[in-house]
Parts: sequence; structure tokens; C-alpha cells
Amino acid sequence: MNAVPTPLAATSTSGADLLLWVSIPYICLAVFIVGHVWRYRQDQFGWTSHTSQLLEHRWLRWGSPLFHLGAFMVIGGHVVGLAVPASWTEAAGISEHAYHTTAVWAGSVAGVAMVTGLGMLCARRLLTRRIRLGTDRSDKLLFPLLSATVLLGITATAAHNVFGPGYDYRTTVSVWFRGLFVLQPQPEAIAGAPLLFQLHALSACLLFAAWPFTRLVHVWSAPIGYLARPYLVYRRRATPATAPTAGGRPRSSSGSRRAA
Repeated sequence: MNAVPTPLAATSTSGADLLLWVSIPYICLAVFIVGHVWRYRQDQFGWTSHTSQLLEHRWLRWGSPLFHLGAFMVIGGHVVGLAVPASWTEAAGISEHAYHTTAVWAGSVAGVAMVTGLGMLCARRLLTRRIRLGTDRSDKLLFPLLSATVLLGITATAAHNVFGPGYDYRTTVSVWFRGLFVLQPQPEAIAGAPLLFQLHALSACLLFAAWPFTRLVHVWSAPIGYLARPYLVYRRRATPATAPTAGGRPRSSSGSRRAA
């Protein structure tokens, strides 16, 4: 499927565009950074995913792997699509048609896996009374916001690149995204993007702002060191040798006494 490039919007930028595509992203990014510092200094014991596996594990057994695997694939696709310019992939010998075909179908598979897993986790939280009663305010904010972000992204891809004529977001949304991090914001680059892509970008900004105050912080505590940790060798405790006593009763050679 050939993506149809969309020219950038006019160079003149309105106040609404500056608010939506410059002010709000930078505010959310500042909250993301400062919020993580505050959370780490004030709530290290709460830096966890708050697992509820002991309350219910059947839905979790399938929902959690599907969600996490799909999320990793979606994040990887976004990193390539937003952070890597099109000229780099072309220099690597990847044609624009091959890139978009791979991105659409791989992204669709990842999105379906992520949505399926997220749906199972949300249903599990709603249908299991003990888990529902243990849902805190951060979860009530996180799950709807995360669901909206994921569904908007899948809907935008399906509407424009699967069933539509094709849309090359790397000429608009990606340019705006990279401009934020090099302190050269280009709000006009995304101002002309389709509405679904704009809503997806705004919901992602809000998700990043909420990140430090939710269970998503456990992403930074992934046990990567476990992969390189030396093996732990377990040995069965040997039965202590016994020696007869004067009364004929056995006595441990170590001389240890039984605890009262």
C-alpha cells in the first residue's frame, strides 16, 4: 500500500496550535520528569505494579503476557516511526513501500495483542469483586486513559492505512515529535494531520503526564540484572551425624539444641 504524503500546514501558526502542540506537550514532559523524581523520593515502597495475582490468576495468566508483548512491539514501532527519519531507513535500503507495509501489518498484530490483553485485564478488574474493591484512584485514571490512547492509535491506523488510501505520518507527526526534543517545535507539522492522529498524540501526552503517579512506574524497575546474575546453587541440607550418649539416646555431633 502506498502512503500518500501530506504537505505541511501553512507556516503561520495559531494560538490554539501553539497551546496544543507546544505548551501542552512540554508541560506533560515536565510533569513526567519531575513527577518521577518526586515519586522516587517520596514513595519508593509504592514503586511497584501492585500485583493482584493472589486474588485472581486465570485472566491474568493470559491477559498480562498479551498486553506486555503487544506493548513492547507497539513501543518499538513508535520509536522507529517517530524518532527515526525516513531518510535513515531509505539509506539502510528499506523502501518507503516496504517500510509502510511492514509497519501497518506488524503494528496491527501488536495492536490486536495489546488490546486483547488490556481488555482481559480491564474485564478482570471489573468482574472480580475483590480486585474491583482494591482498585485505587490512580488505576481508575490509568486504565481509561491507556485504553483511549491505544484505541485511538489502532483506529487511526485502520482508518487511514488499512482501509483508507494511506497516510504518511512520518512527514507530519514524526517531524513535530522530533522537533520537541531538539527544542525546535514545529506545531504546523501536526496541525494539518488527520484528527485521529491528533487525538492519539494528545492522549499520549496526557498518558505521559499521568505516568509517574500510576503503576506504570514499574517499567523502570524491570529486573534486567536478573539476566546476567550468577546462578544460585541450592543444596539439600545434610543430615547431621549422631553419636550415642551415655543413656543410649542419640545426640547431634554439632551439639545444637532444639529451639523451645
